[in-house]
Amino acid sequence: MLSEGGSFIKGMLIGGIFCLVLSLLSSFSPVTESRTEEHHHHHVKAASKDELQQLSDGRLQELNNQLQVYCVIMVQPKNLLYWATALDTWTKHCDKAAFYTSESSKALEAINLKEKDDWVRLRKALKHAYENAGDIRWFFVAEPSTFAIIENLKYLVLTKDPEQPFYLGKAMKSGELEYVEFNSGIVLSYEALRRLVNVFPDEGKCPETGRALWKLSNDKQLAECLKFTGVFAENGEDVHGKDLFNSKGVESLIKESMNQNPNNVVEGCCSDMAITFSDMSPNQMQVMMFGVYRLRPYGHDFHDLLTFYPPKGSDND
Repeated sequence: MLSEGGSFIKGMLIGGIFCLVLSLLSSFSPVTESRTEEHHHHHVKAASKDELQQLSDGRLQELNNQLQVYCVIMVQPKNLLYWATALDTWTKHCDKAAFYTSESSKALEAINLKEKDDWVRLRKALKHAYENAGDIRWFFVAEPSTFAIIENLKYLVLTKDPEQPFYLGKAMKSGELEYVEFNSGIVLSYEALRRLVNVFPDEGKCPETGRALWKLSNDKQLAECLKFTGVFAENGEDVHGKDLFNSKGVESLIKESMNQNPNNVVEGCCSDMAITFSDMSPNQMQVMMFGVYRLRPYGHDFHDLLTFYPPKGSDND
């Protein structure tokens, strides 16, 4: 009897401990709220030339003049070469480019947030960008190893209203959470960023430090905070449905296309309106800069409906 009773008590204790652990895990997991309207993930496409031709020249020029992009580049002194290369290449085409760092560097100028934690630093950078944007209504967040073609980004959002909550990039899914991959670059409209900044003080919805036993990546944590404001991840695509934000570099994409589409490598590789390529080395970024902005075949004229010029006074290519 004593043996059986001991086994029963032992089982009760183990079961109780198991239930306690489950309770603790549920209390640490991200807070969820019921939503009256179910969100259905969808894709945001760039306007086609036919759509643009329906707009008057005056309206196109108005949209062009209003469209400005604030680039938020997250850097660290240990990645000084990437930082310097981003400064020397694609960021020249941003209407405003700000580099945010964890500590100051004597070599390059940046906004020192004096914060080691990546998520806390990203929060501070986004809040600073929001408060210092002036009339700029689109924000692009990237790592220094990402190469971006800002003119193509402007083309994607040209006819989109920044007073609506856009959260764009390469949309991914983890469980029930849809998020935009940081590695490929994140685009936020003014309204999306406004909502995000306003939810930052609410620790119940957007904790500054993770409550979970595991730590979410920055892009997933960003999506967790945005979903409580009614802003959800959307995939940026061209008119043919091809992704505009790439999680790989050009070299990797071409190699994959050569293996999978040997008879049509270019079509199989990527969109000709691509906005980002990720995990680029400094040398590859310089080559991209040459190919995108400097190389032109003789006799080939570019006459399009729109021309996005870099900001005045920019030392651009």
